[in-house]
Amino acid sequence: MVDFSLQVFRHGCPLLACPHSSSCRLFFPEDPVKIVRGHGQYMYDEWGAEYLDCINNVAHVGHCHPLVVQAAHEQNQVLNTNSRYLHDNIVDYAQRLSETLPEKLCVFYFLNSGSEANDLALRLARRYTGHQDVVVLDHAYHGHLSSLIDISPYKFRSLDGQKEWVHVAPLPDTYRGPYREDHPNPAVAYANEVKRVVSSAQEKGRKIAAFFAESLPSVGGQIVPPAGYFSQVAEHIHRAGGVFVADEIQVGFGRVGKHFWAFQLQGEDFVPDIVTMGKSIGNGHPVACVATTQPVARAFEATGVEYFNTFGGSPVSCAVGLAVLDVLEKEQLQAHAARVGSFLMELLWQQKAKHPIIGDIRLKENYILLSTDGPGRNVLKFKPPMCFTLDDARHVVAKLDAILTDMEEKVRSCETLRLQL
Repeated sequence: MVDFSLQVFRHGCPLLACPHSSSCRLFFPEDPVKIVRGHGQYMYDEWGAEYLDCINNVAHVGHCHPLVVQAAHEQNQVLNTNSRYLHDNIVDYAQRLSETLPEKLCVFYFLNSGSEANDLALRLARRYTGHQDVVVLDHAYHGHLSSLIDISPYKFRSLDGQKEWVHVAPLPDTYRGPYREDHPNPAVAYANEVKRVVSSAQEKGRKIAAFFAESLPSVGGQIVPPAGYFSQVAEHIHRAGGVFVADEIQVGFGRVGKHFWAFQLQGEDFVPDIVTMGKSIGNGHPVACVATTQPVARAFEATGVEYFNTFGGSPVSCAVGLAVLDVLEKEQLQAHAARVGSFLMELLWQQKAKHPIIGDIRLKENYILLSTDGPGRNVLKFKPPMCFTLDDARHVVAKLDAILTDMEEKVRSCETLRLQL
């Protein structure tokens, strides 16, 4: 058996498509799954086995959604070129996105990936403010480009370490962090930690360009910041001359149910200066976007250096993006997410009461695809396609119940054996 699933030989030498090593991680590395087909919230392996996908937040409206596939196919048959030509799709798409955002976020840059989006956001922030430094949250991950590894503690701590222009604030975790749910005002307390970090940087002569944060920190453990935290942080960052960048790449486009964008959970009075989008925006097609304000965009334009992205904003990419928005609206998936999400939370709270091993609520052998996150890799991550149903929720929780019951029985057996010895 070769490492990974593909070795092509040329002139007797192996060409590894992705060598099975620590730098190319597979799900279930001890017994990898070869997925050959997807439909809705399900994926199928080479033997036809069906897996319930609970972690694919890229196939946002469902794997291979027919309307999205059709939109890409039809536009591919007519034209796919770069954005140096006029085309209705890019204008229509920007207009549709603007209708989902606060009014001041009215300038859009289209790209191919979330990493490209966050890299551009960093450039925009630095040009607008004239400053260099960035404040980020502990355990954050914002992309795989060199510029983003530098502002991702999740990565840089295992590589070259923290740069002098990067400043790390505590994760606003009200479950495991220093300020918890019983604190009288955790939002202010965590925001004051950002203020402290900014003040410390300024004392060293540093100047803050931006505060980067996922609206719901993902790699950090699926954290829900306390309401009001972002508004308080924005005040401190703006006072220091910086801008607030909301990274919506994993959590935007209606996934949170109550709102279209996760940053809106922070209240109507909070509006970021820059919003980045990716992953779910194209349902698997490589699309990304940066939305910002006129002042930030004008400062960027003033460099005299054009912004151009060969594939960003192409007619096909924009057709796909429009189709995703159409499906979200026609199938009322935001409301669906709210309904199913609330039901799933209710079931999981019941499991918490039953299984002390569960702390807070936020399986390959059971044909359920799940993953873990968090600094301790002890947080189960649920980010299924938006078509995930009530029955799917019941099925997952029933399997989880069985697994936890089995684990607890084994723990009790080990404890009994230890006492006997």
